[in-house]
Amino acid sequence: MVARIYRPAKTAMQSGLGKTKSWVLEYVRDAPRTVEPLMGWTSSSDMNSQIKLTFETRDDAVAYATRNGIAYRVEEPKERVRRKVAYADNFRYDRRVPWTH
Repeated sequence: MVARIYRPAKTAMQSGLGKTKSWVLEYVRDAPRTVEPLMGWTSSSDMNSQIKLTFETRDDAVAYATRNGIAYRVEEPKERVRRKVAYADNFRYDRRVPWTH
């Protein structure tokens, strides 16, 4: 089984960066989930997909995986780019698009 090491992105419902500082190690699912025909429950025979470990740093997660002989894949996070904008820029005289109501 291959483990995936990543830093989670912020959800669409949050404006801050809560729960995005730690690194997560979780196993990649080998078999797809199946739907039980009678009750409609979703099940899986893969028990490793339930394991989700968190670490302070990327190096801690990689060290844990190598120490326990787990094959892993590291996914580097994409840093968000914030443009510096000011409200006064809406009223600049050299705007490309004229300001309208």
